Amino acid sequence: MNKSELINSLSEETTFSKKDVSRVLESFTRIIERALKKGEKVTLTGFGCFSISRRPARKGINPATKQPIQLPEIFVPRFKPGKNLRELVKCGIRVM
Repeated sequence: MNKSELINSLSEETTFSKKDVSRVLESFTRIIERALKKGEKVTLTGFGCFSISRRPARKGINPATKQPIQLPEIFVPRFKPGKNLRELVKCGIRVM
């Protein structure tokens, strides 16, 4: 499902206009982005938790030259699904 399909589904389910749903979705993502940028967690009980994960500096290998390189510490966004979401997906996914 892409963004426009999500907007359509939300609009049908809530009877709000697509324009209103789009605004809410844009605001939702901006709020999560701002919170993560500050280092805060965003928890939606039963759904999951958005957070930042630290990857420490490490040694790597340049695949083109096979030379060792030093990779810097980085911070990456992370999503940990909640128990309800994990159970729902575990019981309902059919792999084709």
